[in-house]
Amino acid sequence: MTVQVRAEGPSRRNARRRRRIGEHLWAYGLLAPVIVILGVFKIFPAFYAFYISLFRWDIIQGAFRGLGNYGDILYENPTRAEAFWRSLSTTFTYGLFTVPLEMGLALVVAFLLFGKLRGRGVYRTLYYLPYVTSTVAAAVIFNWLFHPQYGIANAILGLVGVGPQKWYDEPRGLFELAASAAGVALPDWAAGPSLALVGICAFSIWHYFGYQVIIFLAGLGNISNEYYEAARLDGASERQVFRLITLPLLSPTTFFVFTIATIGVLREFNAFYILTNGGPLDTTRTTGLLVFKTFYQQGQLGLGSAVAFLLALAILAFTLTQQRVLASRVTYE
Repeated sequence: MTVQVRAEGPSRRNARRRRRIGEHLWAYGLLAPVIVILGVFKIFPAFYAFYISLFRWDIIQGAFRGLGNYGDILYENPTRAEAFWRSLSTTFTYGLFTVPLEMGLALVVAFLLFGKLRGRGVYRTLYYLPYVTSTVAAAVIFNWLFHPQYGIANAILGLVGVGPQKWYDEPRGLFELAASAAGVALPDWAAGPSLALVGICAFSIWHYFGYQVIIFLAGLGNISNEYYEAARLDGASERQVFRLITLPLLSPTTFFVFTIATIGVLREFNAFYILTNGGPLDTTRTTGLLVFKTFYQQGQLGLGSAVAFLLALAILAFTLTQQRVLASRVTYE
């Protein structure tokens, strides 16, 4: 049997090309509103901010400095360099204390809510409510709860025999306070984060972990029951099931939550501004607050934009590093 293959004529090829072009134009037309919004409110401001960071820009545009603003912030100006590196250290300390506790608590709560629990829908709503609450309103309430004179936190500590604390007004480190209560003197480098920073960490964990609970619940729902049934038939205990099945298959969700939470805490601004405004004694002044102080309060737009870009680069470098280290350990079904 002879099979005849008819060559495609030029008119048919042109018609296919026109149809493909029409489909592409239609797709880009649907994407155009989003592209315009991102371009106007995200991409253009970012490039313009970088442009500002290259000038001595105090309210009005001044002399071109190139990378001079970045040099002042990093090492050339001792005062600004010390403020920047201290704020960056505070920012990463805040993330180091907040993200692991947030994720661990969210995973435990999600695992409990995923089981057969009476009224679990109500519990899921209650845990998610802090996340949808205004950060400013929640921070004001926390400021009242941890007030040194009439806050409920000190009343609870009094019940267990611990004296009242200054909380958001306390610049001394957490480990220093604990050691001084035991009559031990610690060097400055071992003082730990200030009690005010610890209080902000507590607020952030309470406020944001409900969102992570929802994400973990979605990840648990994507794990097939066949794995659990097969493991239990083979005699695996619940601890083994959780360690050998749940955790590995939940690793994509864990990796996503870790990445989002890390970026979120490194960009946090509202909680610090409302609770402490960088005090006491600059022990809670993060890089985001330093950007606000330099850009808006001091009116040095060039230096403020440079600090913002350095923070963005630090977040980008940290995110790429954790992806390079952790992405290979993610287990997909």
